[in-house]
Amino acid sequence: MSNLGLQAIYGFLNTREDSVCERVFWDKENSEKGALPLSVESQRPLADFAVLAFSLNYEIDFFNIVSILKASGIPHYSEQRDETQPLIIAGGPCTTANPLPVAPFFDCLCSGEAEALLPAILPVIGEGISGKRDDLLKELAKIPGIFVPRFPSAKPLVRQKMKNLDDYPVHSVVLTQDTELSDLYLVEVERGCAHNCRFCMVSSAFSPMRFHSLDSLVKQSENGLKFRKRIGLVGPAVTDHPQIEELFRSLLKMGSQISISSLRLTSLTPEIMHMLVQGGMRSVALAPEAGSERLRQTINKGISEAQILEAIRMTGNAGMQQLKLYFMIGLPGETDDDIQAIVDLALTGKKIIESKRGKTRLTLNIAPFVPKAGTAFQRLPMAPLDVLQNRIAVLKNRLSGQGIKINNESPQWSEVQAVLSRGDSRLAKALADIEKESLPDWRKAVENHQINTDFFAHQEWPPDFNLPWSIMEPSSR
Repeated sequence: MSNLGLQAIYGFLNTREDSVCERVFWDKENSEKGALPLSVESQRPLADFAVLAFSLNYEIDFFNIVSILKASGIPHYSEQRDETQPLIIAGGPCTTANPLPVAPFFDCLCSGEAEALLPAILPVIGEGISGKRDDLLKELAKIPGIFVPRFPSAKPLVRQKMKNLDDYPVHSVVLTQDTELSDLYLVEVERGCAHNCRFCMVSSAFSPMRFHSLDSLVKQSENGLKFRKRIGLVGPAVTDHPQIEELFRSLLKMGSQISISSLRLTSLTPEIMHMLVQGGMRSVALAPEAGSERLRQTINKGISEAQILEAIRMTGNAGMQQLKLYFMIGLPGETDDDIQAIVDLALTGKKIIESKRGKTRLTLNIAPFVPKAGTAFQRLPMAPLDVLQNRIAVLKNRLSGQGIKINNESPQWSEVQAVLSRGDSRLAKALADIEKESLPDWRKAVENHQINTDFFAHQEWPPDFNLPWSIMEPSSR
């Protein structure tokens, strides 16, 4: 419920006269109990609905698709469904990048932003939902940005995007205490990214970078303060907004507390950091991504060590209680020296913090590089698991006892993510056979269906190899 994309779609559909939208959530407890999925609002089973729409934000979400459909008594393969079953569609970052691994489960998949797609989709569904399913699918296939696996187009699928974000202000619609960010009223600040990091999907799939106007953001925040004391500003690079300092000043003047989803190192100023602390923020996250300047240039991160250390200094000066630094390991071209550079940078940062005599705690978040469809690194492999495990061990050993906390993502699950990110429609059969979300079940399923996970996760693909997601428009990179 803290996903602002879900809230935006829910609000959009329920403000129209021709549609009503309810929510359903699936978790491990549902799965273990074999519970029937029911909508939150009316407690109806999913088979009662005309349309089921999945939001796929992360590749690991793929594991829940079949579980939800099986528990609802709905055939999980599109070819097995007819007019008596709901039309099943999906959208989100995963379908915008590479919809192939889950394509056999869906009647249609959406590529792009919901506000740009739904106005065209809804009238077609409204007119055709009571007729023959194939006729409806053929009409949906004519809509730009819609991929219908049963009737694929010969033309590349063009991602649909909003030109003017102020046409559709995006903010919290449902407020509840039973969610992760329960004390925040969320407001979208911007979409896309202009920095073109070579590993990142945002700038290739969701660019150009676009901003909500200052007037719109202030107005939405004023309304949000009727319900919550804290305004949560959301976007891939919130502090890149050209009027971010004016926005912070307006929020503080209104008596608002402030929280932001992302801080870009190069856009930080002492004034911004001071206003964040004044607005109640006690923790800040920065993403150097790589320890050495050489490797940061390789990935096109575009920040120097001096800028990183100055940002750490600003954090200490402002009195932040916690600083998180995000790094990736296993990046293309990485060497042992680059891992030592992470250690050196962390230790230097710790000394800077200690010199301020504050109480700032330093945490490193370590994640393996995972190649993503549509990025500049889409043809490159992720590092072998033993290399990644060794990298993590080195970091933990060399930073042990230094007062620096280290969190790391599982290399094994990162490998699963890589397979699903670069996979094709053959993976659907494996996903359909998985009883529960576990590594043993995953490995058994891919082995049974003779899927070469090494090919998808750990092999470099030559320039003439036809990518599984070649149905998509060419990347802007």
